[in-house]
Parts: sequence; structure tokens; C-alpha cells
Amino acid sequence: MSEQAVITKTDYWEPDVSNLVTEDDTPVDNFGSAKQQRLFVESIYSSGKGQSCLAEANVGIFYSSEEPEIVPDVFLSLDVTVPEDWWKKQNRCYMVWKFKKPPEVAIEIVSNKSGEELGEKLNIYAKVGVKYYIVYDPSQQLGEKVLRVYELRGMRYYETNQTWLDKVGLGVTLWSGVFEGRHDVWLRWCDREGNVLLTGSEIGEQEKQRAEQEKQRASLAESQLEQTSDQLEQEKQRTQLLAERLLALGIDPDSL
Repeated sequence: MSEQAVITKTDYWEPDVSNLVTEDDTPVDNFGSAKQQRLFVESIYSSGKGQSCLAEANVGIFYSSEEPEIVPDVFLSLDVTVPEDWWKKQNRCYMVWKFKKPPEVAIEIVSNKSGEELGEKLNIYAKVGVKYYIVYDPSQQLGEKVLRVYELRGMRYYETNQTWLDKVGLGVTLWSGVFEGRHDVWLRWCDREGNVLLTGSEIGEQEKQRAEQEKQRASLAESQLEQTSDQLEQEKQRTQLLAERLLALGIDPDSL
């Protein structure tokens, strides 16, 4: 056997990144996309999922020192942590060789017909090794489908009608409601039963409602206690009145 080291698919080298452009300050393209991205990222961390994974929006993924980065609208990577010194150039973006694996999920939010979400980007994410690629097309720019989910099998993506991402332990679901003061249909993370991961404000609202319900229950219990006390007092008064009438008739109430 040759003495040359055998490199497995889980081995990553660390190339020189001094010449890589890690940020170009390109802004997000529209209000809806920006809010949708925040909803995806915030709910991961508000729900506590972020303690064991990394969710980010508009952060570049570098998979080769010879290729430009790809920048998903949102990505999710399990069982990784951001380096402590994230201002160093080699730690600013998601460099696959630093994290030892690609993200599990990449999400693209379609805003026009020129984004190549079903073309070049799909091919790149497959090349990177992202297990699930999700294309959310709320304005149906690419056809009738609002949601497309792709699963990587081998080196190719296959579209699936399953919205539960089994290898991630999360699903996605369309949800109608209010986020940041805007009522719309949103794509959200969910559990296997379809319950959405809550944002911080939703968790706060739930706690507020629970506190109000507890307050109402306590008030009802107090009212019932007062009512019972009044009934006991009335019963006491009736008993006393009956005793007085018996005494007036010459009958000792205690002898009855």
C-alpha cells in the first residue's frame, strides 16, 4: 500500500483564506424577505434549538478556496458552534473546512425570476453536500408551487413532498399570522406535530396569557371562597334565629 494518506469524505484541509472576500455589504433585496429571514433565525434561538446548532441569514458558505462562496437566505447547521474570535477573517463566514461539515439545510426565498434557485444554486448546494434545500416562492415567480423541498441522495437532489426533515429533527410549514406587526403567510420551522417554533415575542405573549389566566382563576377561587363564606354566615344566622324561636316556645334547642 502507498504511504500516501487516505483522505475520507469527512477530512477537510484548511486553505489560505487571506484573499477570500468574506463580505461585500450587499443588502437584502426586499422587506418581505428580510422579515422572513429574521423569523427563521429568531425562532431557532428563541425555542432553545440554537444551543446546539447555528442558524444564520445572508452569511456566506465557502466550500472551496477556488470557488466563490454561496450565500443562502438562511442556513441551519447542527452540532456546531461559532469560534470565539469571530472577527478573524477565517472565522467570519461558514467555511466548510473549519466546521468539518456543510450545513444541513439551506433556504432560498424567491423574489424574482433571475435568482437561479432551481438552476445554478440547486447544483451548488448539491455539490456542497447540503442535505436539504428549500425554495420558498411566496409570489410564485417560478411556477405554481409556493414551496419546494429537495433532499440530497448521493450527489443529486430529489424533490420530495415531505416537509418533515428527518435528518434534522425539524419540519417546515406554511403559517398564517402576524410577525413583527405584519399579517401574512409565513414559512416557519415546526415540530413533527406541526406546531411552529415560537419567537421571543410569541413566547412572551403566551406567558402573559398564562399569567392572566392564573389571575382569573385566582380571582374566581377567591370569589367562590367569599360566596361560600357568605353562605356559611347565612346558615349560621338561620340556625341562630331558629334557636331563638325554639327558646321562645320553651324548647331547649340543645335537647333536640
